Amino acid sequence: MHMSVLNTAKQYPFLTVLLLLCMLSEFVVCRVRGMTQTMPENKTGTIRLPDPARKSDTSVEAAMLARRSVRSYQDNPLTIGEMSQLLWSAQGITSPRGLRTAPSAGALYPLEMYVVAGNVDDLPDGVYKYFPYKHELTGLAEGDKRNELSSAALGQTSVRKAAAVIVISAVYERTTVKYGDRGIQYVHMESGHAAQNVFLQAVPLNIGTVVIGAFYDDAVKKVLKMPESEHPLYIMPVGRIK
Repeated sequence: MHMSVLNTAKQYPFLTVLLLLCMLSEFVVCRVRGMTQTMPENKTGTIRLPDPARKSDTSVEAAMLARRSVRSYQDNPLTIGEMSQLLWSAQGITSPRGLRTAPSAGALYPLEMYVVAGNVDDLPDGVYKYFPYKHELTGLAEGDKRNELSSAALGQTSVRKAAAVIVISAVYERTTVKYGDRGIQYVHMESGHAAQNVFLQAVPLNIGTVVIGAFYDDAVKKVLKMPESEHPLYIMPVGRIK
Protein backbone atom coordinates (compact mmCIF):
# COMPACT_ATOMS: atom_id res chain seq x y z
CA MET A 1 0.00 0.00 0.00
CA HIS A 2 1.26 3.49 -0.84
CA MET A 3 2.83 5.38 2.15
CA SER A 4 0.46 8.36 1.79
CA VAL A 5 -2.54 6.03 2.05
CA LEU A 6 -1.10 4.51 5.26
CA ASN A 7 -0.55 7.94 6.75
CA THR A 8 -4.09 8.97 5.85
CA ALA A 9 -5.43 5.80 7.47
CA LYS A 10 -3.56 6.59 10.69
CA GLN A 11 -4.92 10.14 10.76
CA TYR A 12 -8.47 9.19 9.83
CA PRO A 13 -9.20 5.70 11.15
CA PHE A 14 -12.85 6.00 10.11
CA LEU A 15 -11.68 5.91 6.48
CA THR A 16 -10.17 2.49 7.08
CA VAL A 17 -13.43 1.26 8.55
CA LEU A 18 -15.35 2.69 5.60
CA LEU A 19 -13.02 0.95 3.15
CA LEU A 20 -13.47 -2.37 4.91
CA LEU A 21 -17.25 -1.94 4.87
CA CYS A 22 -17.19 -1.26 1.13
CA MET A 23 -15.12 -4.38 0.52
CA LEU A 24 -17.52 -6.43 2.62
CA SER A 25 -20.51 -4.98 0.78
CA GLU A 26 -19.03 -5.95 -2.59
CA PHE A 27 -18.42 -9.48 -1.32
CA VAL A 28 -22.03 -9.79 -0.17
CA VAL A 29 -23.32 -8.53 -3.52
CA CYS A 30 -21.25 -11.14 -5.35
CA ARG A 31 -22.64 -13.82 -3.08
CA VAL A 32 -26.27 -12.90 -3.59
CA ARG A 33 -25.88 -12.56 -7.34
CA GLY A 34 -25.54 -16.34 -7.40
CA MET A 35 -21.88 -16.52 -8.32
CA THR A 36 -21.45 -18.99 -5.47
CA GLN A 37 -24.86 -20.65 -5.83
CA THR A 38 -24.99 -23.73 -3.61
CA MET A 39 -25.46 -27.06 -5.32
CA PRO A 40 -28.33 -29.20 -3.96
CA GLU A 41 -27.23 -31.94 -1.58
CA ASN A 42 -29.65 -34.50 -3.06
CA LYS A 43 -28.73 -34.01 -6.70
CA THR A 44 -29.16 -36.97 -9.03
CA GLY A 45 -26.79 -35.80 -11.74
CA THR A 46 -25.57 -32.74 -13.61
CA ILE A 47 -26.26 -32.13 -17.29
CA ARG A 48 -24.36 -29.62 -19.35
CA LEU A 49 -26.78 -27.86 -21.69
CA PRO A 50 -25.99 -27.14 -25.36
CA ASP A 51 -24.79 -23.62 -26.06
CA PRO A 52 -27.72 -21.31 -26.84
CA ALA A 53 -28.10 -19.55 -30.17
CA ARG A 54 -27.47 -15.80 -30.17
CA LYS A 55 -29.60 -14.96 -33.21
CA SER A 56 -32.48 -16.29 -35.29
CA ASP A 57 -34.49 -15.44 -38.39
CA THR A 58 -37.34 -14.08 -36.24
CA SER A 59 -37.19 -10.39 -35.36
CA VAL A 60 -38.20 -9.08 -31.94
CA GLU A 61 -41.15 -7.35 -33.59
CA ALA A 62 -42.32 -10.58 -35.23
CA ALA A 63 -42.00 -12.44 -31.92
CA MET A 64 -44.10 -9.83 -30.10
CA LEU A 65 -46.73 -9.96 -32.86
CA ALA A 66 -46.98 -13.76 -32.70
CA ARG A 67 -46.80 -14.19 -28.91
CA ARG A 68 -49.85 -15.97 -27.50
CA SER A 69 -50.79 -17.94 -24.39
CA VAL A 70 -50.95 -21.59 -25.48
CA ARG A 71 -52.45 -24.30 -23.28
CA SER A 72 -52.64 -27.29 -25.66
CA TYR A 73 -49.61 -29.06 -27.06
CA GLN A 74 -48.60 -31.90 -29.36
CA ASP A 75 -47.41 -35.17 -27.88
CA ASN A 76 -44.09 -34.79 -29.71
CA PRO A 77 -41.00 -34.27 -27.54
CA LEU A 78 -38.97 -31.10 -27.21
CA THR A 79 -35.20 -31.26 -27.60
CA ILE A 80 -32.66 -30.53 -24.92
CA GLY A 81 -31.36 -27.75 -27.19
CA GLU A 82 -34.77 -26.07 -27.11
CA MET A 83 -34.91 -26.30 -23.32
CA SER A 84 -31.42 -24.81 -23.21
CA GLN A 85 -32.60 -21.88 -25.32
CA LEU A 86 -35.69 -21.22 -23.20
CA LEU A 87 -33.75 -21.28 -19.93
CA TRP A 88 -31.04 -19.04 -21.33
CA SER A 89 -33.67 -16.56 -22.50
CA ALA A 90 -35.00 -16.26 -18.96
CA GLN A 91 -31.78 -16.04 -16.93
CA GLY A 92 -28.81 -16.67 -19.20
CA ILE A 93 -25.49 -14.94 -18.61
CA THR A 94 -24.76 -12.28 -21.23
CA SER A 95 -21.59 -10.56 -20.03
CA PRO A 96 -18.33 -11.29 -18.19
CA ARG A 97 -19.73 -9.21 -15.31
CA GLY A 98 -22.47 -11.80 -14.81
CA LEU A 99 -25.30 -9.69 -16.21
CA ARG A 100 -28.27 -11.66 -17.50
CA THR A 101 -30.90 -11.66 -20.23
CA ALA A 102 -33.52 -10.16 -17.87
CA PRO A 103 -32.95 -6.93 -15.90
CA SER A 104 -32.64 -7.14 -12.13
CA ALA A 105 -32.82 -4.38 -9.51
CA GLY A 106 -29.27 -3.77 -8.32
CA ALA A 107 -28.14 -6.79 -10.39
CA LEU A 108 -28.99 -8.92 -7.34
CA TYR A 109 -30.71 -11.73 -9.29
CA PRO A 110 -33.20 -13.24 -6.84
CA LEU A 111 -34.76 -15.64 -9.36
CA GLU A 112 -34.23 -19.40 -9.58
CA MET A 113 -35.31 -21.64 -12.47
CA TYR A 114 -36.57 -25.24 -12.35
CA VAL A 115 -37.49 -27.72 -15.06
CA VAL A 116 -39.92 -30.61 -14.70
CA ALA A 117 -39.08 -32.80 -17.69
CA GLY A 118 -41.44 -35.47 -19.01
CA ASN A 119 -40.98 -35.60 -22.77
CA VAL A 120 -37.64 -34.05 -23.73
CA ASP A 121 -35.12 -35.83 -25.95
CA ASP A 122 -31.79 -36.53 -24.20
CA LEU A 123 -33.13 -35.27 -20.87
CA PRO A 124 -34.33 -38.03 -18.51
CA ASP A 125 -37.68 -37.45 -16.83
CA GLY A 126 -37.20 -35.65 -13.55
CA VAL A 127 -36.91 -32.36 -11.69
CA TYR A 128 -33.91 -30.13 -12.39
CA LYS A 129 -32.55 -26.80 -11.23
CA TYR A 130 -30.91 -24.43 -13.70
CA PHE A 131 -27.51 -22.91 -12.90
CA PRO A 132 -26.94 -19.93 -15.22
CA TYR A 133 -23.22 -19.42 -14.59
CA LYS A 134 -22.42 -22.93 -15.81
CA HIS A 135 -25.47 -23.20 -18.10
CA GLU A 136 -26.29 -26.61 -16.72
CA LEU A 137 -29.04 -28.54 -14.99
CA THR A 138 -28.64 -30.34 -11.70
CA GLY A 139 -31.08 -33.16 -10.97
CA LEU A 140 -33.21 -32.98 -7.83
CA ALA A 141 -35.62 -35.88 -8.34
CA GLU A 142 -35.99 -38.71 -10.83
CA GLY A 143 -39.14 -39.68 -12.68
CA ASP A 144 -41.98 -37.83 -14.38
CA LYS A 145 -43.46 -35.35 -11.89
CA ARG A 146 -45.84 -33.55 -14.26
CA ASN A 147 -48.97 -35.12 -12.74
CA GLU A 148 -47.87 -34.14 -9.24
CA LEU A 149 -47.12 -30.59 -10.34
CA SER A 150 -50.48 -30.43 -12.14
CA SER A 151 -52.22 -31.41 -8.90
CA ALA A 152 -50.33 -28.65 -7.10
CA ALA A 153 -51.59 -26.27 -9.82
CA LEU A 154 -55.27 -27.07 -9.20
CA GLY A 155 -55.28 -29.89 -11.74
CA GLN A 156 -54.55 -27.71 -14.77
CA THR A 157 -54.26 -29.91 -17.86
CA SER A 158 -51.60 -27.82 -19.57
CA VAL A 159 -49.12 -28.68 -16.81
CA ARG A 160 -49.78 -32.40 -17.15
CA LYS A 161 -49.75 -32.47 -20.96
CA ALA A 162 -46.73 -30.23 -21.61
CA ALA A 163 -43.45 -31.80 -22.70
CA ALA A 164 -41.79 -29.95 -19.84
CA VAL A 165 -42.63 -27.30 -17.27
CA ILE A 166 -40.50 -24.32 -16.30
CA VAL A 167 -40.99 -22.97 -12.79
CA ILE A 168 -39.67 -19.59 -11.67
CA SER A 169 -39.06 -19.03 -7.97
CA ALA A 170 -37.42 -16.26 -5.97
CA VAL A 171 -35.30 -15.68 -2.90
CA TYR A 172 -36.73 -12.34 -1.77
CA GLU A 173 -33.92 -11.65 0.69
CA ARG A 174 -31.40 -11.20 -2.11
CA THR A 175 -33.24 -8.03 -3.09
CA THR A 176 -34.83 -6.87 0.17
CA VAL A 177 -31.44 -6.83 1.90
CA LYS A 178 -30.73 -3.72 -0.17
CA TYR A 179 -34.16 -2.27 -0.92
CA GLY A 180 -36.24 -3.30 2.08
CA ASP A 181 -39.91 -4.17 1.57
CA ARG A 182 -39.88 -2.31 -1.76
CA GLY A 183 -37.63 -5.09 -3.01
CA ILE A 184 -40.59 -7.50 -2.97
CA GLN A 185 -42.17 -5.47 -5.76
CA TYR A 186 -38.88 -5.44 -7.66
CA VAL A 187 -38.71 -9.24 -7.48
CA HIS A 188 -42.21 -9.58 -8.89
CA MET A 189 -41.34 -7.19 -11.72
CA GLU A 190 -38.23 -9.24 -12.49
CA SER A 191 -40.15 -12.50 -12.69
CA GLY A 192 -42.36 -10.86 -15.30
CA HIS A 193 -39.31 -9.84 -17.33
CA ALA A 194 -38.01 -13.41 -17.31
CA ALA A 195 -41.38 -14.92 -18.20
CA GLN A 196 -41.84 -12.56 -21.14
CA ASN A 197 -38.39 -13.52 -22.41
CA VAL A 198 -39.50 -17.17 -22.42
CA PHE A 199 -42.66 -16.20 -24.31
CA LEU A 200 -40.71 -14.34 -27.00
CA GLN A 201 -38.01 -17.02 -27.28
CA ALA A 202 -40.68 -19.68 -27.74
CA VAL A 203 -41.97 -18.06 -30.95
CA PRO A 204 -39.03 -18.84 -33.27
CA LEU A 205 -38.88 -22.37 -31.78
CA ASN A 206 -42.58 -22.96 -32.59
CA ILE A 207 -43.15 -23.74 -28.93
CA GLY A 208 -46.22 -22.77 -26.96
CA THR A 209 -46.34 -21.69 -23.33
CA VAL A 210 -48.59 -19.95 -20.83
CA VAL A 211 -48.02 -18.35 -17.44
CA ILE A 212 -49.80 -19.95 -14.49
CA GLY A 213 -50.18 -18.30 -11.11
CA ALA A 214 -52.91 -20.50 -9.61
CA PHE A 215 -51.16 -23.10 -7.47
CA TYR A 216 -50.54 -24.18 -3.89
CA ASP A 217 -47.13 -22.83 -2.95
CA ASP A 218 -46.25 -25.53 -0.43
CA ALA A 219 -47.30 -28.31 -2.80
CA VAL A 220 -45.15 -26.88 -5.62
CA LYS A 221 -42.20 -26.57 -3.27
CA LYS A 222 -42.60 -30.19 -2.23
CA VAL A 223 -42.65 -31.49 -5.82
CA LEU A 224 -39.58 -29.45 -6.76
CA LYS A 225 -37.71 -30.07 -3.50
CA MET A 226 -37.41 -26.32 -3.20
CA PRO A 227 -35.56 -24.94 -0.16
CA GLU A 228 -37.47 -22.98 2.46
CA SER A 229 -35.85 -19.70 1.38
CA GLU A 230 -37.40 -19.89 -2.10
CA HIS A 231 -40.96 -19.00 -3.12
CA PRO A 232 -42.58 -20.18 -6.38
CA LEU A 233 -43.94 -17.36 -8.56
CA TYR A 234 -44.63 -18.72 -12.05
CA ILE A 235 -45.39 -22.05 -13.65
CA MET A 236 -44.80 -22.16 -17.42
CA PRO A 237 -45.69 -25.40 -19.26
CA VAL A 238 -43.94 -25.66 -22.63
CA GLY A 239 -44.70 -27.90 -25.60
CA ARG A 240 -44.90 -28.02 -29.36
CA ILE A 241 -47.80 -26.03 -30.77
CA LYS A 242 -50.62 -28.09 -32.30
